[in-house]
Order: sequence, then structure tokens, then C-alpha cells
Amino acid sequence: MLLALTAAITGVISGMAIGGGALLVPALVFLFGARQQVAQGVVLLAFIPTALVAAVTHYMQGNVDLRRVWQLAGGGLLGGAIGATLAAMVSPGVLRNVFGAYLLAVAVYSFFSRPPGERRAGGQSGARRKES
Repeated sequence: MLLALTAAITGVISGMAIGGGALLVPALVFLFGARQQVAQGVVLLAFIPTALVAAVTHYMQGNVDLRRVWQLAGGGLLGGAIGATLAAMVSPGVLRNVFGAYLLAVAVYSFFSRPPGERRAGGQSGARRKES
């Protein structure tokens, strides 16, 4: 039951394209005792149906640029094969540290970066204003 609840919560997060694996991988390792490689493999395979449903929903809402999808797909397939091979070659501790460092880097970037055009303190736009 706890595993299904954890999966449901991370499914919602994945559907928002936030990265439910960032929660589910540590949950599988720390709450359910999975090795890091097993947790990452399980999450990748389990998220296929979640990603498919979320992708179709985003597509139906007009949020998908198919040209970019195909540009990303080739590199993603190659990178996925290389990454999975590398993950199998390192110890669970090293893989856990790399995963943690990645999550930390994403957190720092997310906290300190602003999307283009987002308003700054004092009402200034992040985009340069044209002088009249």
C-alpha cells in the first residue's frame, strides 16, 4: 500500500514534468531497501506508462512541439543506453552520490534561476525594455 501511494504521488509530480524519479528513487532505496541500480531501473520502466499518459495529455492541450521531440529522441536514446551501461558498472554508493549531486545541482539551479521575462523585484522585467 505504501509503495502504491508513493508511486501515485510521484506520478502526479512526473505528470507535471517535474521529475517524480527524484522522489521515487530515494523512496525505493531508503524506504524499501532497493539497491540504487535496481531503484533507478524500476523507476525508469515504471514511468513509461506514466510518461505516456502525461505526454498524450500535454499533446492534446497543445503543449508539444513535435519537431523538438524528434530532435531530443535520438540523443536521448543514445544517452540512455550509455547512462544505463555506466550505471551498471559503478557501485551503488557511487551511483547514489552521483544521483544526489545531480539532484542538488538541479535544486540550486531551480532556486536561483529565473525564466526569461520573469519580473524581478522592483517591477523590472527580466527582458530588456525598449527605450521610447
